[in-house]
Amino acid sequence: MPSRDDRLDRPDRERLSPLEIRKDALQGTVEAAAGTVGQVATILTTAVKDVAGAVGGFATEVFEIRESVRRARAEHDPRGPVDAQD
Repeated sequence: MPSRDDRLDRPDRERLSPLEIRKDALQGTVEAAAGTVGQVATILTTAVKDVAGAVGGFATEVFEIRESVRRARAEHDPRGPVDAQD
């Protein structure tokens, strides 16, 4: 069986230069970083969307509660509807 060094020195085996090895490592690193940035951006975008939806839902409920209070006051106040700015 040929030794490891014999297999590496065979003329049919392509050899990579140190510069190409560094280029490949850098390329892999940049690709991994880009993928991670994309994942984090997706997480943040979804979080912002969810928070905006929750805050908007809360604001809608506050407006509905405020309107219910106005109607209740109008129904039970003998002086008629109150148009106060609550």
